[in-house]
Amino acid sequence: MLKKVQYIKNLGVFDDFNWDREVKNKGGAVQNFVDINIIYGRNYSGKTTLSRIARALETRSLSDKYGAPSFQLKFDNNSEVTLAALSTHNKNIRVFNEDFIRDNLRFITNPDDSIEPFAILGDDNNKIEKEIEVLEVELGSNDEGNETGLFAKKKVAKATYENAFKDHKQLNDSLEKQLSDKATNKDIGIKYKPERYGDQNYTITKLKADITTVSSSDFQQLTSEQVSEHEKLIDEKILPAIPVFSPPKLSFLSLAQQVQVLVTKPISESDKIQALVKDAVLNRWVNEGRSHHRNKHEKCAFCDNEISAERWAELDKHFDEESELLEKSIDALLAKIETENEAVDMALTIDQSFFYSKFHSQLTSLDFRLKAATQDYQLALGNLAKQLKARKSDILNVKDYENPIDCAEALIPVWQEYSDLCAQSKLFSTSLASEQTKAKADLRLKEVADYLVTIDYQKQLNSIEFLQRKRDEAQQSKATIDEDIRKRQARITSKRRELNDEEKGAKKVNEYLNNFFGHKFLTLEAKKDEGQTQDAKRIRFEVIRDGRKAYHLSEGECSLLAFCYFLAKLDDIATKDSKPIIWIDDPISSLDGNHIFFIYTLLNAEVIDKGKFAQLFVSTHNLDFLKYLKRLKGKYVNQAGKEVDYQKQYFVVVRQDKSSTFQVMPTYLSTYVTEFNYLFHQIHKCAAIESVDDTNYIVFYSFANNARKFFEIYLYYKYPDQGMNESTLGKFFGEDSIPAVLTDRINNEYSHLSGVFERGATPIEVPEMQTAARRIIERLKQDSEQFLSLMRSVGEASDDI
Repeated sequence: MLKKVQYIKNLGVFDDFNWDREVKNKGGAVQNFVDINIIYGRNYSGKTTLSRIARALETRSLSDKYGAPSFQLKFDNNSEVTLAALSTHNKNIRVFNEDFIRDNLRFITNPDDSIEPFAILGDDNNKIEKEIEVLEVELGSNDEGNETGLFAKKKVAKATYENAFKDHKQLNDSLEKQLSDKATNKDIGIKYKPERYGDQNYTITKLKADITTVSSSDFQQLTSEQVSEHEKLIDEKILPAIPVFSPPKLSFLSLAQQVQVLVTKPISESDKIQALVKDAVLNRWVNEGRSHHRNKHEKCAFCDNEISAERWAELDKHFDEESELLEKSIDALLAKIETENEAVDMALTIDQSFFYSKFHSQLTSLDFRLKAATQDYQLALGNLAKQLKARKSDILNVKDYENPIDCAEALIPVWQEYSDLCAQSKLFSTSLASEQTKAKADLRLKEVADYLVTIDYQKQLNSIEFLQRKRDEAQQSKATIDEDIRKRQARITSKRRELNDEEKGAKKVNEYLNNFFGHKFLTLEAKKDEGQTQDAKRIRFEVIRDGRKAYHLSEGECSLLAFCYFLAKLDDIATKDSKPIIWIDDPISSLDGNHIFFIYTLLNAEVIDKGKFAQLFVSTHNLDFLKYLKRLKGKYVNQAGKEVDYQKQYFVVVRQDKSSTFQVMPTYLSTYVTEFNYLFHQIHKCAAIESVDDTNYIVFYSFANNARKFFEIYLYYKYPDQGMNESTLGKFFGEDSIPAVLTDRINNEYSHLSGVFERGATPIEVPEMQTAARRIIERLKQDSEQFLSLMRSVGEASDDI
């Protein structure tokens, strides 16, 4: 027996329901389920959700549309069933709700469909039993350790598959572990070296993507030199701006032309001292001597001879202005050449510290070419200077001009390439982050490629693929045997169904429809299908009206048929005499008052009177049906052999905003069959009050409304042509007019505020109310049979007259 729904979480409108916290009786004790449980709740309060929990025990599954629900059911032997244990419990339960209807009576949603058949009883058929026997021999025994037939083959195939599965899984798990370690292990994992490999969120999934990349035929692995360059690159920091380089303007051609002019320029030979003209060294020595002697010595400091005026005149004519001007021109040009030499020498010094490492190899090559080109240019300048100096040493004699090679053609491209590298370095500063990211990715791919070689990845992969093929073959072999077993079991089931009589199931439904509801227009018939195979379903139920398949059933007809089908199914082979827990959810949808009563009658006669249940649950939203359910009663024989009454308890499902709870039904709803009974009870209580106090003042305050509504009902049925008025009140009280006038005043003044609004601002203290209540009770006692019936209906002693 189900004691309680211990808790429900995240299931429909039940958000966080706890039985021990919510379901308590008036004394504050936890109220458990009993033999018969009546549940009332308005529409959308959660009754169907409760029935679906019960049906989940029957079908052993719960809809996956609920998200992440949980619940726990507690039974009388302290056993528990949770969502996780649906497939393993041993509870016997049958549930009638909209899911049952949808699963078994599919024609309601699809008129062309049929009703799920069930068999109640069958006749033996020797031929069918022999066919079943042959099939069972082929199947063999499934007793553990003693398997035979197909079950023995299944055991071998299963063992083979499990071994193949184990071998494949073991090797595959080993490879997965190696890959996982490489991805996320703290010691060797790529994840923990983001400064080198660039991904601190690296996972095995990303590693497998990298493996795909490095396994591609067009993947180019980094060389050791490239690895070194990448390592330097990822260590780079943003460098300051490189000093601006402005290459000097070279004047080699101009200088060469000037040298040629000076070297080849002739000096006039008139008035020249031939001895000096022929001896350049002597000529230079004499010229220098002039500067040492003029205006300083009258005699030659070398030979101590007097230098005559005539000699000075000869020397001045020899060393004339033209030769001096040429010498000065040579000195000036030598100075220009020296300036050009220094400008070229200082024009550019390559400092690699200004550049990122990726440019260093280019800079090294460029520096070598720069020095070579600079040296060649300086040598060419030196050649020009050498020719000038030679002419200066022999100023009087023209020299042959030697035209040197112009080396500027080699130097200018070097300067331009340096400027280009400066621009590239500046541009690289803006893309350093992306270049480093790419470099880290390249290093990561190399690391992955190297690791695959280390663990012999391809060999492991080949072994795994081989073991997978063996596993798949074993699985296919096992599946083939399982399918053979399934087909034979299905044929056995089909044959056994032929031993049973589905037509009796349909007749049972028709019996309910005809005997309890007098519904002779609809019948249920068992139809045979001519299947293409032996496994095809041979029986289906169809709804027949006037000899033809019925379509467009009304909602009421669907409700009647569904409930009759459910009760008939309690006698099917799987259920009969098993006394399941029965849960019935709102079986009176779209039915009128008469049919509601018939549903109650059928339930009472076929379930309770026949004792087909171990425990019964009935839920409804209909107050008329609830009124009838209060009449349910019955007896059963207990273990001691004594006949005892079924226990009955009432509950309500209450929805508050978006969440529902389950509670013991309030007395006003469980005790009174109708509001008329309730109103009578309140008048009787008011008449019996000896003194008004805090325990009973509500009866006193409510008397006016209760009395007015009581008379409206009572006098309407007694005088349906008049209802309640002064005349009928007078007739009720007879010759004594005072109670009628008194009651009319109380009914009108104290059940309404209109016209006497100031009364609402003062407490009620009208002794006439109790007087009127007592007069009403005294008058009702005159009809002793009705009065006794009213007293019994509200649980009061019947000897009060």
